[in-house]
Amino acid sequence: MERMQEDLLSGIPFDDHGSDRSGHPDATGPDAVLAGLDPEQRAVATALHGPVCVLAGAGTGKTRAITHRIAYGVRSGVYQPQQVLAVTFTARAAGEMRGRLRQLGADGVQARTFHAAALRQLHYFWPRAVGGPVPQLLERKVQLVAEAASRCGLRVQRTELRDLTAEVEWAKVTQIGPDDYPAAVQKSGREAPRDPAETAQVYRVYEEAKTRRGVIDFEDVLLLTAAILEDRPDIADQVRSQYRHFTVDEYQDVSPLQQRLLDQWTGPGGGTSLCVVGDASQTIYSFTGATPDYLLNFRTRHPEATVVKLVRDYRSTPQVVHLANGLLAQARGEAARHRLELVSQREAGPEPVYTEYEDEPTEAETTARRIKELLAAGVRASEVAVLFRTNGQSEVYEQALADLGVPYQLKGAERFFERPEVRDAGVLLRGAARAGSDPLTDDAPDLAGQVRAVLATRGFTAEPPAGSGAVRDRWESLAALVRLAEEFERTRTAEGLAADLAAYVAELDARAAAQHAPAVEGVTLASLHAAKGLEWDAVFLVGLTEGTLPIIYAKTDEQVEEERRLLYVGVTRARKHLSLSWALSRSPGGRASRKPSRFLDGLRPGSSAPGTRSAGRGGRGGVEQGERSAARRARGPVKCRVCDRALTEAVERKLRRCETCPSTMDEALYERLREWRAGQARKQGAPAYVVFTDATLMAIAEDVPGTRQELAVISGVGAMKLDKYGAAVLSLCAGEEPEEDPGDVEDGRSDEPA
Repeated sequence: MERMQEDLLSGIPFDDHGSDRSGHPDATGPDAVLAGLDPEQRAVATALHGPVCVLAGAGTGKTRAITHRIAYGVRSGVYQPQQVLAVTFTARAAGEMRGRLRQLGADGVQARTFHAAALRQLHYFWPRAVGGPVPQLLERKVQLVAEAASRCGLRVQRTELRDLTAEVEWAKVTQIGPDDYPAAVQKSGREAPRDPAETAQVYRVYEEAKTRRGVIDFEDVLLLTAAILEDRPDIADQVRSQYRHFTVDEYQDVSPLQQRLLDQWTGPGGGTSLCVVGDASQTIYSFTGATPDYLLNFRTRHPEATVVKLVRDYRSTPQVVHLANGLLAQARGEAARHRLELVSQREAGPEPVYTEYEDEPTEAETTARRIKELLAAGVRASEVAVLFRTNGQSEVYEQALADLGVPYQLKGAERFFERPEVRDAGVLLRGAARAGSDPLTDDAPDLAGQVRAVLATRGFTAEPPAGSGAVRDRWESLAALVRLAEEFERTRTAEGLAADLAAYVAELDARAAAQHAPAVEGVTLASLHAAKGLEWDAVFLVGLTEGTLPIIYAKTDEQVEEERRLLYVGVTRARKHLSLSWALSRSPGGRASRKPSRFLDGLRPGSSAPGTRSAGRGGRGGVEQGERSAARRARGPVKCRVCDRALTEAVERKLRRCETCPSTMDEALYERLREWRAGQARKQGAPAYVVFTDATLMAIAEDVPGTRQELAVISGVGAMKLDKYGAAVLSLCAGEEPEEDPGDVEDGRSDEPA
């Protein structure tokens, strides 16, 4: 936090672009940036003039798409680097974006959080717009909120104080004043931590206290910057002449206040210079004021917008993706209607595991044993995560992992580069790099060996110390620096670049500035909210019971749907191994009164899907695939049988080939199938496509099935159609005339849509 605030408060003018000025030579043309992108990512990268809306599902490479778009614009000369501003929501995401842009040769592009970009502008323009020094930034508003509550005569406990502070933040980012707060709470159905009238009073006194002390909070940074741009057209024009091209990541998380500032940055008709990217199905921060409405309504606000959908999932196996799609297939509401059905691009993996336990300690202990088995099988500890709904659930898992000697890290702990041992190591490595020839490092065979030798002077050993605690945490930090040296050397060598200690220290400095820490070798314990934006090889989703997920205070339909999206985020963090579990009681011997989460209905074995309503236009998920899904899950991503390209279009996936690739269809069989279908349609008094669509008949004629199982895996042949028409279709495929089924005459309509 201190490092971020030092960066924010450094007083650097707003037009400093954070470039490392490393001067990567641009040895290739702009088209080189497009190499390796899939067709949809390439469409994003080449859409250089806005408005552009990228709807990007989990694991589909959205950061890759938008950074390549910026880099392609810079390399092709359409963008000037200093005229590009990319904004996101966390310093980590901004740092990752800056790092990728550096590697792509787009130095000089500014990538920052909303608050960092706004604060730089506020510092730059305040003397001219208002006069005098910028008010001091209030680092922790909770203390001033506590003082305001005391002045109001309210006794507030520590946990209540955090909630009260969150309410003030929510009101400010949604642009609700103290007088309007009670009505806004009632209208939104928000669960207020205290009486809304009392909260409004505290909010009012808090604002008055800030004014008296001459301080501002982080929400004021956005508010004041937007107000200056609204009141001073000359300053607004200067900002808009400085920044001509805007990219907004995680657009589903913008608040009304952030959108207000963005509108001022882009100006009237500013959509022509705007690219936004997001996924409404990953909206999980509405309690902080975030809303997906701006993403969902982008095409309404900008009718001329280019919309690109990224659905190729490069992160997760088909089994994980199948579960994620099935989870959203049961969702309702506006965000659900705009959901994306993901298509895995990975090979098949293990099925998700569903486990019910008698009590929480048993759930935690068994989870810890399963993790240890994964580690013994070669999975790295840093590639395993245990995710839960609330932070209070972590303790039992901390204990269970510690009992088995499995190292772990709590997400949200002290930042890597701020740890004392990492700072100390940085000083030592920097000194060794300056010294050049040093007996300490001269005998080391490679860069990692040099780093080990330097760190050994502070007690680093090849083997970790026994147990857990502070000593083990310190060793894990230093071990992470060694692993980073190994990865850095491999990358530099592959690029034909030197990998010496000086270059490694420069990389550490760049990562520290970007807050881009290497992974510590320990199992991650994190809440589902904290897991957003991360991924692991193995994910354990635990405590999935009613009252916990959805949380007990999620009462409105929209609040429940956000809980579903939270589970969706958890599921899509897994690359290969996914475990979902719940316990029937809290403690051993307790009453087994808990029930598994309703979100698992229709997904876990032995359960049925809630209701009978349609899955909507996102495509079907795991609940309704029946016999067909079991066969298809094992097949992995659908690829063209001719050119091996992964297929995403529905017709191409039915045919299992690109529409432009040569067909192997048996024309005579196709005509026999069409003739038979026409007869079936006449008997039923229904359109021909109700029996089978043309695409399904073409798929059958191209990949002629010889068995019932082979027919079942063809897209468009569901379990009910297999029972009804399977024998007839297989007879036609074998060159025989099908037997007439008298039941066909009585049945007036199809049981399953084509």
